[in-house]
Amino acid sequence: MLELLTVRMELPAETNIVIGQSHFIKTVEDIYEAVATTAPQARFGLAFNESSGACLVRCEGNDPVLRETAVRNAQALAAGHVFVLVIQNAYPINLLNAIRNVPEVCSIFCATANPIEVVVARSEQGQGVLGVIDGSSPRGVEREADVAWRHDLLRKIGYKR
Repeated sequence: MLELLTVRMELPAETNIVIGQSHFIKTVEDIYEAVATTAPQARFGLAFNESSGACLVRCEGNDPVLRETAVRNAQALAAGHVFVLVIQNAYPINLLNAIRNVPEVCSIFCATANPIEVVVARSEQGQGVLGVIDGSSPRGVEREADVAWRHDLLRKIGYKR
């Protein structure tokens, strides 16, 4: 029997969340190092659901509130080999390559500041992440004024010249 459910993630104001899948106990240490060296100004909390042995939620971070938030989200997912990274003072776009380059990271499900629900499947063995519902559905297609706004924003915040 397979049960599908959605789990809403807790996301404090002014934070982003990255959720992914990894495969080894040293995930928390390696992602910690990747974030700390790539974005030293970042405040973050990280949790990783171990899926064998003691099956503990392994956690790290340089901010106790964000660390506890990551732990609560990981516990709510209850899916093995899943990590939850909650970050402040940095954006996922600045960290994703470093996280992807961590050897034990298998995939990243999302990186967002939007309200998010994670779609989880539950079986007799346990739970696993199937995907995410990130933010809201599109309400239309951008028009000329929307394109101009997008171009202006990207240049204003320094991502395009």
